[in-house]
Amino acid sequence: MQRRSFLTYALAGVACAGVSVLSGCGLAGGAAASAGKGGASDKTIKLIVTESAPYQEPTKIAQALLEKDGWAVTVKYVTDIIQPNLAVAQQEYDANFFQHGAYLQQFNTDKNLDLVGLFYEYGSPGGIYSLKYTSLDDLPKGAKIALPVDPANNGRALFLLRDAGLITLTKGVDVIHTSQRNITSNPLEFEFVEVDQQSLKQTLPDVDAAFLFVRLAAESNLTAKNQLAFEEDADQIPFRCVVAGRPDFAGTEKALALQAAYQSPEVRAWYEGYIGGILPLPWEEDPTAELEKWLSA
Repeated sequence: MQRRSFLTYALAGVACAGVSVLSGCGLAGGAAASAGKGGASDKTIKLIVTESAPYQEPTKIAQALLEKDGWAVTVKYVTDIIQPNLAVAQQEYDANFFQHGAYLQQFNTDKNLDLVGLFYEYGSPGGIYSLKYTSLDDLPKGAKIALPVDPANNGRALFLLRDAGLITLTKGVDVIHTSQRNITSNPLEFEFVEVDQQSLKQTLPDVDAAFLFVRLAAESNLTAKNQLAFEEDADQIPFRCVVAGRPDFAGTEKALALQAAYQSPEVRAWYEGYIGGILPLPWEEDPTAELEKWLSA
């Protein structure tokens, strides 16, 4: 697979509500001052986390471990991808867990924020799967291929097809800004069907192939035998899921305690038991140190 050129900006996840949802969802329960600055005397930690198993269940384990060590932990579970960053930026919460690093950087740019990835929790690689074919070379002329509708993940699928020599894309375009409009050659006349990423596994039986996150593929009982193409390790770096916070929170006693809990043996055991341990745990890597890798991957 060719090396890809990534910007640090991306959109991830489904289309979601606007910024106004923050003021209408009861998130004002913590004033700016109440979130604290992570001082040694402040034993409270406030988290905002997406309501999905790979985020929610490890958070519950981490919360129990922290509370056992004397921390008072509050967790707000949400279903959209706008609230968490705004709530942390406004100091209503100390940290969030819902996004990959590339989305975090895009959100920072769009909203003029400076949130940082505190540490990685798990990776979210993806690939092109099929119930009908065993190789990309077997795809017929006019094959229907389902793509995630959101920009970052839309481009991931197109890059895999480009790297396999089945389509060509605008030269110099990065994966997170790639869409169908960047296709310059499609000799097999593939028909692309864009759907919500959570609906891709339901769509797969009705198309010839589809791009799926490995988690969604595993939930559909798909295996490596169903993979027509899969992202290489370097290509997965921008899409590793992070726990994020404000710069003043990074490196504090709170942040270090949070990382220790989220990267504990108990949490590792949960991930290892989740769909056969399908999700990689890049706990030895530093998201801050890998920003340049995002650009050169």
